[in-house]
Amino acid sequence: MAKEKIPNADVSHDFEHAARVLANAERIAKSEKADLDVVIPAALFHDVVVYPKNHPDKHLSQVESAEIAAGILNSMDDYPKVKIKKVETCILECSFSKGIVPKLLESKILQDSDGLEATGAISIMRTYSSTGQMKRPFYDVDDPFCSKREPNSMNNALDLFYTRLLKVESRMHTKMAKRIAKRRTDFLRRFLVELKMELEGK
Repeated sequence: MAKEKIPNADVSHDFEHAARVLANAERIAKSEKADLDVVIPAALFHDVVVYPKNHPDKHLSQVESAEIAAGILNSMDDYPKVKIKKVETCILECSFSKGIVPKLLESKILQDSDGLEATGAISIMRTYSSTGQMKRPFYDVDDPFCSKREPNSMNNALDLFYTRLLKVESRMHTKMAKRIAKRRTDFLRRFLVELKMELEGK
């Protein structure tokens, strides 16, 4: 059902993204003894509606995704209806940019699982996929690494490292996610070192 509903126009938010988030969420949920009845549909449908980062309605993505998820779960005879509100809460609280700190365990797990997509090797691929769609430069040629200016990820792709990708580790909630995020963040730092050397002609 998720495969049919999730649009594939943006490969950084396609069904494969949902499948990776689901894999993260199941691993973490099992280690935390969380409710998989909530975690699984929340992970699958958290990005069923995605507006581009530079779209005026981008703030509605989670709201509309939660509504669609609730409608699907309500239509399923064998899904426990008392858990639908929790699924909606998880999706509504998933966004990184809104800075929500969830209280519900399953919501923490979804936020962690989606957050792991915003760090490490996969986050670089997703960043530059979105960059192509938004037609923004790879980096600011005068100051690629934001040493003398405030980062602005709407203008330059590399700035997203400083506004989001390198910050994910500090926002993880669960033990497993913290451990994974640390390794992935270390990789991002190594990538930046290599990129700096390449831009310096080394």
